[in-house]
Amino acid sequence: MNTNQLLVPRGLATAIALTLVIGLSACAGMSRQDQNTAIGAGVGAVGGAVLTGGGTLGTLGGAAIGGVIGSQVEPRK
Repeated sequence: MNTNQLLVPRGLATAIALTLVIGLSACAGMSRQDQNTAIGAGVGAVGGAVLTGGGTLGTLGGAAIGGVIGSQVEPRK
């Protein structure tokens, strides 16, 4: 087993990191409910894509369901 190989190409890793930084900074002016909705939609989209092997319908369905669930989450008081 060769452990010197990168699992993710450097360009892709850089693009992912840049997307995360820009995406997280965009949440600065959002309400907590809006942030939860966006996070839920993102997690749902990834989950839907994984479960359906990258299918468009699964990704969109997961994003929709995740967004609805995320918008209903309230922080503990």
